[in-house]
Amino acid sequence: MQTERVTFLTTPEAKAALTARAAARGLSTGEYIRLAVESMPEETAEELELAALVGELAGVVPEMRASLERTARQMEETVDRVDRMLREAGVRK
Repeated sequence: MQTERVTFLTTPEAKAALTARAAARGLSTGEYIRLAVESMPEETAEELELAALVGELAGVVPEMRASLERTARQMEETVDRVDRMLREAGVRK
């Protein structure tokens, strides 16, 4: 026996679409949603873990990119400085 209720908010257009889809199949909107949800494959533990990792990566990638760009600039400056020093010392022309 079904005794629990689930309520969610949606747009009037989405509700009308759900109602129409359910009616086309001879179902109530609630039954249509229940069947749709039950037919979805459950996420595995690995999928949930992967989703969490993707979220974590999305948060740190911009910081990593900025750090790599700073490092590249510092390396270019160091190469320029060393090149200048070698030219001043007469080692490089």
